[in-house]
Amino acid sequence: MSPSNPFSHLDDSGQARMVDVSEKPVTRRVAEASCQVRMSPETVSKLGEMPKGDAYTVARLAGIQGAKKAGELVPLAHPLGLDQVEVEIVPNDRGVSIRARVIVTARTGAELEAMASCSVAALALYDMVKAVERDAVITDLRLDAKSGGRSGEFRRPG
Repeated sequence: MSPSNPFSHLDDSGQARMVDVSEKPVTRRVAEASCQVRMSPETVSKLGEMPKGDAYTVARLAGIQGAKKAGELVPLAHPLGLDQVEVEIVPNDRGVSIRARVIVTARTGAELEAMASCSVAALALYDMVKAVERDAVITDLRLDAKSGGRSGEFRRPG
C-alpha cells in the first residue's frame, strides 16, 4: 500500500495481489459476525426434526467448516489455523439468527472466517428447510465486532 494506492489488495499498477503479512506481529484476534435466515414460525418449530435431520446441528457444523475454508473460498485471503469457532443459531420472531465467533492467533484477522461461518451455516440451514419452505431468505450478513491487530477494536453500534 502506498499513498497513491490506498487499497492493500492492489499493487501500484492496479493488479490484485495477496498482501504480505510476514512483518506483522502474531497476535490474538477475535471476530464476531451474524446473519439472519427468514422463515415462517411453522418451519422454525420443525428445525430440530426436519426430513433430512436436525437442521440446527447440520448448520452449526457447516458453519465451523465454513470458517475453516474461508482462505480457500476468498481468493486473496490468507489461510488461517483457527483456534476456536463457535456457531450459535437462535430462533426469533422472523426465523433464526446465526452468530459466529472465531478466535485465531495469527498475523491477520478472522473477519472473513466469521462471515464465512455465518454464510455457510445459513446455506446449510436453507438446504435443510427448502423441502418445506423454498422461499426462506438469507439476509443481513455482517461483521459485528473484531479485536486484535493493528486496526484495534471494532464493535458495530447497537
